[in-house]
Amino acid sequence: MKSKQSGITLIGFLIALIIAGFFGFMAMKLIPAYTEYMGVNKAMTQIASEGVEGKSLNDVRNDLMRKMDFQYVDDATIKPKDITIKRDGNAAQLSVSYDKRIPFMYNIDFLLHFEKSVTLQGNVGE
Repeated sequence: MKSKQSGITLIGFLIALIIAGFFGFMAMKLIPAYTEYMGVNKAMTQIASEGVEGKSLNDVRNDLMRKMDFQYVDDATIKPKDITIKRDGNAAQLSVSYDKRIPFMYNIDFLLHFEKSVTLQGNVGE
C-alpha cells in the first residue's frame, strides 16, 4: 500500500514565515502607540472623576499633562493645543485629538489618529 505524504514544503514554510514576520514587525511598531493611547484614556478618566470645579482651562491642561506623565505618555505626542474643553449644554466635554506618525520601513509610515472625549464634573472657570 502506497502512502501519500502530506505537509508543507520548505518554500511554503518560508513564505508563511515571511508573512508572519511582516505582521509581527507591524505589530511591534503599532502596539506602543495603542498602549500610549490607553494611558491617555486613563488620565482623562481620572481628570473627569476628580471634578474640575473652579479650575481654569490651563489648570485642567496642566493636570492632564501631569497625569499623562505618570502613564508614560510622551510629551512630544500630545501638545497643550490638542486638549480642548467644549460646552455641551450644562456639561463640559474634555477632548483630546492627536495624530501620531510611526515610521515603518523605507518611505512607508503609519499615521494614526486618536480622539477621546469625556464629560467633566463641575464648572470650568475662565
